[in-house]
Amino acid sequence: MMDVPLNSWLLFAHAGTHNRHAEIVSRMVDGTVVRHTYGEWAARTQQLMHALDALGLPHGARVATLAWNSHRHLEAYFGVPCTGRVLHTGNVRLSSDEILYLLRHAEDRAVLIEPDLIGLLEPIHDQLPNLERVIVLGDEVPETSIPKVLAYEQLLAQQPTTYPRTHIDEHAPLGLCYTSGTTGKPKAAEYLHRSTFLHAQAVAAPSGMRIGRSDCVLPMVPMFHANAWGAPYAAVMNGAKLVLYAGALDASSFVDLLVGERVTVAAGVPTVWLTVADELSRRGARLDDLSHIMCGGSQPPEAMIERYRTEYGVDVVQAWGMTETSPLASVAWPQERMRDWPDADLTRAVRTQAGMPLPGVEICIRDEDGHDLPADGASMGDLYVRGPWVIDSYLHSDGAEQFTDDGWFRTGDVAIMSPEGYFVIADRTKDLIKSGGEWISSVDMEAAIMAMPDVAEAAVIAVPDPKWQERPLAAVVPRPGTTVTLDDVRAHLRANGFANWQLPDRVELIDEVPKTSVGKFDKKVLRGKFGS
Repeated sequence: MMDVPLNSWLLFAHAGTHNRHAEIVSRMVDGTVVRHTYGEWAARTQQLMHALDALGLPHGARVATLAWNSHRHLEAYFGVPCTGRVLHTGNVRLSSDEILYLLRHAEDRAVLIEPDLIGLLEPIHDQLPNLERVIVLGDEVPETSIPKVLAYEQLLAQQPTTYPRTHIDEHAPLGLCYTSGTTGKPKAAEYLHRSTFLHAQAVAAPSGMRIGRSDCVLPMVPMFHANAWGAPYAAVMNGAKLVLYAGALDASSFVDLLVGERVTVAAGVPTVWLTVADELSRRGARLDDLSHIMCGGSQPPEAMIERYRTEYGVDVVQAWGMTETSPLASVAWPQERMRDWPDADLTRAVRTQAGMPLPGVEICIRDEDGHDLPADGASMGDLYVRGPWVIDSYLHSDGAEQFTDDGWFRTGDVAIMSPEGYFVIADRTKDLIKSGGEWISSVDMEAAIMAMPDVAEAAVIAVPDPKWQERPLAAVVPRPGTTVTLDDVRAHLRANGFANWQLPDRVELIDEVPKTSVGKFDKKVLRGKFGS
């Protein structure tokens, strides 16, 4: 067989030739919609490759992006690694001090930044000795205190639209993505060309997100976060129409895109789909073209899954992964033998699970002594993972304790394996509640509380207790015009199988569950507020 390197060129090469008429739609921060064909985008991407060379950035240099989801960010996804440089997608929702840490840790030589985000860089640019180039992703340079800033469009306009394909070792680094740093300083996962190619294939496959040439894909996942779950790479690889949404979610504009662009595959965290469901209901909209929604980041409420299925005929498919797994590692598709199962059984066995590992990914669940636990639907233990798109170390050897001597990565999740072969995330290790020596899953309790008709969101945390060590506290966001009491919550949980000793002793009503920069519930904020 031919020894063809699995690199970014192999992902990129036929997009501008065989799929040149397919469309990339960018909804920009100001609400304007910009359209390019793959052919036009491929030409612009090759202009970026020439521009990076002209700037004198060396082979292997790390190039950061501080960018929203857009065609320009997608150009960087390929323009940087196809020239042998390394793409570092920076989280634009962090503070200047947090971004300073990331850019220094990554030793970035250049940064591509949105005009509306230039203020993040201004207080710190003189503290970045490795940073040589600042390029604003627009037509011109806004007024700024940063010296020698270049305008992206002016830079590209001077360059040819074809770039000679270069040899890149498939084991060379392609990109950096940092963890969210919820348990300490963020750590960098370094993705390789080979791992990214294999991951893109897995994302596109029937056991993954199911992205093909005839699809229209809208990832409402930041491109700065774990490569938007790999959806952009999978879409480009297969020539799918790609719709990119910049900035914070505006449900009305988002639904306009879902319907108007005839999206068939969408992806996002549960908080997105909860908001979108309310907007769909408000305007009485249909989603006739949408085949399925990939939902990850945290366990989607069962009530939300059923709402999309019964009201809109759309499957919400749960997926699980981490920055360290590129990120997609499992998806909860049903098996063929389940096609005639009753809906209730299918929801219990599949829809509410984190899924089944993708081909190529292995998982195991171990007890505290490192022994494998049975797939009995009850035994709870630490989740370990390994595979060709799972990291075997962090950049600069950070976090070495998370990698085992026998080649596994300890995820920090606590999981249970079902007899059907699916697994469910019971909790993060740090979020489990240990009450009187027994474990309570905050994830299960949150899902049950969010099934209450008067509850919009809910998060459960452990609070200290002098007798039981820890007890659960539920922070609840009531729907407008309603109220939720402790007795309401306890009665609902009791009716849904929770034992009396598991029931929360406190309910706190809040306006909104605080979120991390990637849309997950930020429980450390709640612990800081209510944990005393």
